[in-house]
Amino acid sequence: MRRIVEPELLDELPSTDPRAVGSRADLRRLNVIMRHDAILLHAFDQHLAQPCPASRALRMAELGAGDGTLLLRLARRWSKLGVTAEVILIDRQDLVSEETRRAFTALGWSLETVATDVMTWLEQSSPPVDLMIANLFLHHFSENALRTLFRHAAARTNLFVACEPRRSTLALTASHLLWLIGCNAITRHDAAVSVRAGFLGHELSALWPSDIAWESIEQSAGGFSHCFVAKKNV
Repeated sequence: MRRIVEPELLDELPSTDPRAVGSRADLRRLNVIMRHDAILLHAFDQHLAQPCPASRALRMAELGAGDGTLLLRLARRWSKLGVTAEVILIDRQDLVSEETRRAFTALGWSLETVATDVMTWLEQSSPPVDLMIANLFLHHFSENALRTLFRHAAARTNLFVACEPRRSTLALTASHLLWLIGCNAITRHDAAVSVRAGFLGHELSALWPSDIAWESIEQSAGGFSHCFVAKKNV
């Protein structure tokens, strides 16, 4: 299946549009169904140098973070191990609710939200982070844009982990059946678009900067997802 990047309807709707609110709720459910939190946690456990209590809080950034609830689920799992973190959520819109903010605070995690274009944030000069995350985000970009994004990301972190749609006939078929679990028309449209823009094989690894200091791991994950990890050997 040839990769095709097309606009998604949710990106064009005002955040308060009832269809957008419903679609974001659908995405929260789909993240749970596809077990993206478990996929990401497994990648972190394998590759993060400090997945356990440390002398300082970890610094994490999520690109295209949406409402922040996925990272909150990860935080709840990690906090049970005594991990604390300084979290930066970057998205064009600030969609993080007060309830989510309070939940991070209750865990002892600090939270900063940045409402800007991800490329703008990556190009800024600021301290590096230990971990950079992207969930259902990279598929919005063309190959050339991903090369640029990855070049900036590699300069800002030592570990980059992404969970994206897998581009496959099975995933595309499943996207047309989301009405069975009550997903709205926006979600159903965007799901098919995201699958066609998804990834296979080592497509993301090929776009990451070529540098012997970096190693990448890329593989299918779960029934419909694709996991990418870039780790700097330090």
